[in-house]
This record gives sequence, C-alpha cells and structure tokens, in this order.
Amino acid sequence: MATTSPQARTVLERFAAGGPRGSWPAEEYAANLRAQGTNAQVVMDLRTDQFLVVTNTTTH
Repeated sequence: MATTSPQARTVLERFAAGGPRGSWPAEEYAANLRAQGTNAQVVMDLRTDQFLVVTNTTTH
C-alpha cells in the first residue's frame, strides 16, 4: 500500500465562515489570485470555523 506525505500549503488569507448569505469573499479572493496566475484554493478549517485561501507553493 502506497502512502503519501501531506503536501505543505501556505495560507494566503483567512475569512470568517459566518459571512452574509450569498457572500463568498474567500471564493472571490481566490478567483482574483487565480486570474493573476496563483494556484489558490479555498478550504474550510473546522477547528477555527474559517475559510482559508491556500496555495500549494511556499511564499517568502
């Protein structure tokens, strides 16, 4: 059985999960980054109840 190690991610921005209905600020932010060439994704951090915009590349 093959196993893989978790891939490192860089958190670019955090958004509270309790935003107004119909508002998707994390998705909009990630879309803007993707339009600029950054591979950004939105994930949910259940522990902190936040949406995180992350990338698989490290930033310095």
